[in-house]
Amino acid sequence: MSFGLLILINLGVALGMMTLLWNISVMRKDASVVDPFWGAGFVVLAAVTSQLVEMPDVRVWLLLIMITLWGVRLSGYLMLRNRGKGEDRRYVAMREKRGADFWWFSLFSVFLLQGFIMWVVSLPVQAGMYLASGEPLGLLDGLGFLAWLIGLGFESVGDYQMARFQSNPDNEGKVMDRGLWGLTRHPNYFGDFMVWWGVYLVALSAGAWWTFFSPALMSFFLIKVSGVALLEKDISHRRPGYRDYIKKTNAFFPGPRRTFSTDTDT
Repeated sequence: MSFGLLILINLGVALGMMTLLWNISVMRKDASVVDPFWGAGFVVLAAVTSQLVEMPDVRVWLLLIMITLWGVRLSGYLMLRNRGKGEDRRYVAMREKRGADFWWFSLFSVFLLQGFIMWVVSLPVQAGMYLASGEPLGLLDGLGFLAWLIGLGFESVGDYQMARFQSNPDNEGKVMDRGLWGLTRHPNYFGDFMVWWGVYLVALSAGAWWTFFSPALMSFFLIKVSGVALLEKDISHRRPGYRDYIKKTNAFFPGPRRTFSTDTDT
């Protein structure tokens, strides 16, 4: 099987999954079902790819394990976090703006768009598995696994710390600034960043150097579009203490807490 055919099959799988999920969202009148599926969708693409490659070897299994552990944890956490909370306010605002047209608008702007992004971001996984040639793991694989492990740790610990903080009614309206949240305002997003650059290093070891644009795109989304920028767009209005938090704490990359105000933020 050619690599072109492999990625076309995976594109069909990604868009097919998201179309099915869109139908479920229409029936439930809740577009939030797309969020918990984000991680699981990558697991499906990795599993399909592992079955399509001609020479499954240790690098194929490494990539499959990395994606599966990351994706299952993320989807499981989001399912538990969103359970019983109704539709996310982002989709509620979109639904109110689009009115009766939201059902078909969401297909393209939410579900198929995320399916396409999922396919693009997972190209290092697809290419790394396809190019795996039976060669033993090397330094790049080890560095990639280490970066992935650090990222998974930041995501998992950060989410756990936030969940505990939010479970305490006394913290209503307060800003979480402890633990990893004292090193970066978004340990979960930084963790995601590390996960995908770690995956890329493993793919690079297999020869898929050209897939660097996939983790670069993910990094752009995490920092400038759907991650840090979107979350902090109006959070200071909802949590007044967040302004002081911004002055003291790095936005993305972890670092020691600042003890003075500055006009620049990392």
